[in-house]
Amino acid sequence: MPHYFSLGNVPHKRHTQFHKPGGGLYSEQLFSTEGFSSNYSLLYHIHPPTQVVRVEEPIDLNPVKASQNVLKHRSFQGFNVKAESDYLKSRKTVLFNNDVHISLSNCMDGNLNYFYKNADADEVIFVHEGTGTLRTQYGQLPFNHGDYIIIPRGTIYQINFDNDNNRLFIVESFSPVTFPKRYLSKYGQLLEHAPFCERDIRQPQDLITIDKTGEYLIRVKKSGLLYNIWYANHPFDVVGWDGYEYPFTFSIHDFEPITGRVHQPPPVHQTFEANNFVICSFVPRLYDYHPNAIPAPYNHSNIDSDEVLYYVDGDFMSRKHVTRGMITLHPSGIPHGPHPGAVEKSIGKKETRELAVMVDTFKPLFLTDAALDIEDKGYMMSWAE
Repeated sequence: MPHYFSLGNVPHKRHTQFHKPGGGLYSEQLFSTEGFSSNYSLLYHIHPPTQVVRVEEPIDLNPVKASQNVLKHRSFQGFNVKAESDYLKSRKTVLFNNDVHISLSNCMDGNLNYFYKNADADEVIFVHEGTGTLRTQYGQLPFNHGDYIIIPRGTIYQINFDNDNNRLFIVESFSPVTFPKRYLSKYGQLLEHAPFCERDIRQPQDLITIDKTGEYLIRVKKSGLLYNIWYANHPFDVVGWDGYEYPFTFSIHDFEPITGRVHQPPPVHQTFEANNFVICSFVPRLYDYHPNAIPAPYNHSNIDSDEVLYYVDGDFMSRKHVTRGMITLHPSGIPHGPHPGAVEKSIGKKETRELAVMVDTFKPLFLTDAALDIEDKGYMMSWAE
């Protein structure tokens, strides 16, 4: 999805001898998430990345369905999710289907003594609160409030936070996460009508090569199981790499909203897409400017998609009693719309300062016990107030 990039030292030609200064060859590794048929990067290691020391039996992380009732509007208080000191334990899956898992994280400490690799899914981590650095084989990626961190499946990383107040909204995609096709030229460049461009994409920086041997724990998630695998060399022993497949960040604050004379449909907010779901960004923007415009969204039937809205900041005129970190789930099959009085209240308003992330899935989502633990039980009846 990003354009070509390179850091460190690489040989003049791929798949050729690349000699170390003291003798011997660097070990080349091709990294691609779709075999040999899609974008890839080539990484050059001091040591072969294959030297395993020991392994343990895996732990089952597959989410479990907590309710069969998928035809009900629901709301969850995301900031009520339990805090954890360990990054992986802090990731609580709340909604899921075969295409996507949606999790919340309230992590108090990101200084890991292990490395993590999600070999199942691309990850889109939205940083609601907290700052820090994502450390990878590709280099360092500093992040801030409002950043999307996009991590291709198979990327080995550590996440280090600057403090102990960190809130993450995490989307795991079992297909590649890409920019919407309508934003791209046939050569892959973001077009003029796209709400962001290549300048807004932040690539890894400060490639730090670590040449150490010992026992390094990489926790690998595959087929819903978490494997502990110890390797003989530090995984960040890369002296250089180049290609199109690498982690990057993009700030929601760099998304340029598309507006019109009348209310625009949700696809104008689309930021990413994958198989059977999309991710959208709702950002501060001017309201519709037709003299008889109604800024509040119209009632609509989600016949083909479940709508998940994660509220980040600002004033949401279409909903009552919105709090930061709140999640609403409006499932396919039944209509939803603004709360009573919201339409009339919106007339004459000139702008909104709202900030939110939306995930629309084209297959029904299921809830976990972690979701039920933070559910607002009365939300379904809130349109009757």
